[in-house]
Amino acid sequence: MRVAVLREYDRPLELEEMPVPEPARPRDVLVRIGGAGVCATDLHAMEGLMEPAGVTLPRVLGHENAGWVEAVGSDVTTVAAGDAVLVYPPYSCGLCVPCRRGNDMHCVRHDFTGLSVDGGFAEYVVVDERSLVALPAGVEPAAIAPHADAGLTAYHAVRRLAHLLPPGTTGVVTGVGGVGHIALQLLRELTSCDVVAVDTDERRRALASELGADHVVDGIDAVDAVRDVTGDRGADVVFDFVGTDATHAGSLVMLARGGTYAVIGYGGEISCQSASLVVGEHAIVGNLVGSWIDLWELVQLHAAGRVRLVTETHPLESVNEVLEKLREGDVTGRAVLVP
Repeated sequence: MRVAVLREYDRPLELEEMPVPEPARPRDVLVRIGGAGVCATDLHAMEGLMEPAGVTLPRVLGHENAGWVEAVGSDVTTVAAGDAVLVYPPYSCGLCVPCRRGNDMHCVRHDFTGLSVDGGFAEYVVVDERSLVALPAGVEPAAIAPHADAGLTAYHAVRRLAHLLPPGTTGVVTGVGGVGHIALQLLRELTSCDVVAVDTDERRRALASELGADHVVDGIDAVDAVRDVTGDRGADVVFDFVGTDATHAGSLVMLARGGTYAVIGYGGEISCQSASLVVGEHAIVGNLVGSWIDLWELVQLHAAGRVRLVTETHPLESVNEVLEKLREGDVTGRAVLVP
């Protein structure tokens, strides 16, 4: 099979031929890839920043995968050859306390498809049966693959704070990119707040308007703009999908009293005075991917046409060009590789 493999940091992926993997354990499932989303985390992996997440070289990247079941291990009972599936990227044992609480992403036997084990920048990938979400009829794998991480991360972040956004409140989405454009729609679906979209890119601001944001503002003067649209009260929840020093600082300043800052994008450093945190009674919340049930629920919304996933497709052979396009900020929505 064809694969795109990371053999050296700070180098392009290498297109190679490898043997098709086989189900080796009773719960293993071989999935024929129909589409694999391209994520900024892939760029971080190529830069050598994802070793704390288990990356070792060589590694086939690709953690947003969907396709069709090709073969199954002896103990697999929930899927069969030919079934269309979406791959939940964290591995989970189902037996530890975090798994039994439904926090699969905190499994004590954690692995991650496309980071600590080989992923879907290939024609086939082997995953555990627990990682699969069956796709409803009519949902094509290439059209939904990015929900495996981008959508899942957005859903988890919005779902866990939805109770803070009743009528009369304001939720801010900073960064209307591959993850943020989904979160914007989920705020419309899961909460009753006014939605403010913030981005420095004119194309993404246009997309935010198209997707139903109540207010769309330029990220260059985001703090003043958010203060203006909220009557100087500030935002009740800010969802930061960028995660730079600038967005960390600006997000904290634009919070209303009692507001919550949800950090999803990462790379910067958060600094604030403890007195300001206490006086404003602010909360800072980190978000890591999401649970299997988060992904299942999102798939139901997608199948019902209530969440739109904006994608562009490219052949697997163009992986390095697509990664460079993502690095330059030229992807609106999510890029998907098709073998």
